[in-house]
Amino acid sequence: MSKKKNIKTDKFSGLSDVQLTDAYRYMLISRFTDDRIEKLIKQGKASFLISGSGHEAIQVACGMVMKPEKDWSICYYRDNAFGIALGITYTDILRHAMGKETDPFTGARQMCIHMGSKELRMPTPSSPTGSQYLQAVGIAMSCVFRNTNEIVYVSGGEGSTSEGEFFEAVNWASRERLPVIFCIQNNKYAISVRVENQITGGSILKAISGFEGLHRFHIDGTDFLESYKTAREAAQLARKGKGPSLIYADVVRLRSHSVSDAQEKYRNKEELEEDKAKDPIKKIETLLIENKILSEEKIKEIKQQLINDILKTSDEISSEPNPNPDTAEKFMYCPEDEQAIIEYEKTEPKGQPVVIVDAINHALHEEMEKNQDMIIYGEDIADGKGGVFTATKGLSTKYGEKRVFNSPLAEASIVGTAIGLALTGLKPVVEIQFADYIFPAM
Repeated sequence: MSKKKNIKTDKFSGLSDVQLTDAYRYMLISRFTDDRIEKLIKQGKASFLISGSGHEAIQVACGMVMKPEKDWSICYYRDNAFGIALGITYTDILRHAMGKETDPFTGARQMCIHMGSKELRMPTPSSPTGSQYLQAVGIAMSCVFRNTNEIVYVSGGEGSTSEGEFFEAVNWASRERLPVIFCIQNNKYAISVRVENQITGGSILKAISGFEGLHRFHIDGTDFLESYKTAREAAQLARKGKGPSLIYADVVRLRSHSVSDAQEKYRNKEELEEDKAKDPIKKIETLLIENKILSEEKIKEIKQQLINDILKTSDEISSEPNPNPDTAEKFMYCPEDEQAIIEYEKTEPKGQPVVIVDAINHALHEEMEKNQDMIIYGEDIADGKGGVFTATKGLSTKYGEKRVFNSPLAEASIVGTAIGLALTGLKPVVEIQFADYIFPAM
């Protein structure tokens, strides 16, 4: 067999032999890390696993079209292969799974499904299923506001598309033509609930067909080349300002939902065997062998080397220190010694007395003048209404609709996007019109 080439060809969606081999390695690392964590759980060295086995092709494809340390991503709990393709290591994942002090994602403060990296611009996701979508839209709003040509990847399973926040996110992103890639990984089950019981018509693509400005793709997410070609197109559309894309990738769930589940209780043997036949790793191995990119012997060598490396690393991590329980509340509250050194600007009372709503309005004007990263939005806050209580009167006229604008009537959208904006360093100030309206955002 000839030496691997780094020559890109249209035959492989523009990927070279080296890149295809890298993609294969990323998929193997994700699978073998899952295997190792499952064994560590049985040994009492790890506590939980939600596997991405069967999802690797679409995840690696998406990871390879993103620009590390430039683009943004909010992953969901099965997205280890995406993270690996982006730059997360199996050492990082194992430390997180084993709850070590060295856990780079959360410092052992969250369960082992909360991957994140400040350097890779990957915020640690929130636990509630579906909450990631609006945060991703907020990040995309910041990318447009700052004109950075960055894009945002956000993922979820087909079950999470039943959440109202998903539809709110797609609506906002489509309306504003935001640079978001929604990657929906359909393994047909939300734990035990089949997709037909989740979504009208059995496919979210049908349900969202009326969203103007949204590019939609339905693909075989176990086929790496098809996944890469689609992910690349979605990324190009986003970078060119052509708006958001939704990739609906059919994948397979090769393990139970989590280690707390037993899918044999609700899935028959025939279906499970059909899924095994669609294993994305087997598919890419066939591609590599048939095209003489890797030999069967080389594939066996790569697999064994990775298995050995991951086993050795997990053994080394076992001896690393566990977190000190005395630090459990660290980062929950601002330390008193840091509070003591905060200097607040003091304003001497002067001028004419005003009612509180006018004082709020004056303060907003002052801060908007000082801080160019501050934006204000909410329901009816732009002129000529200026807010139902006039708290934002005159702001959009003075500072422009780029920084002061009306939002949709959707409180979860207002708060969710504000979180995303804040994650990028902007200072969103949002108004919930009445106190009673806050509950959809909680």
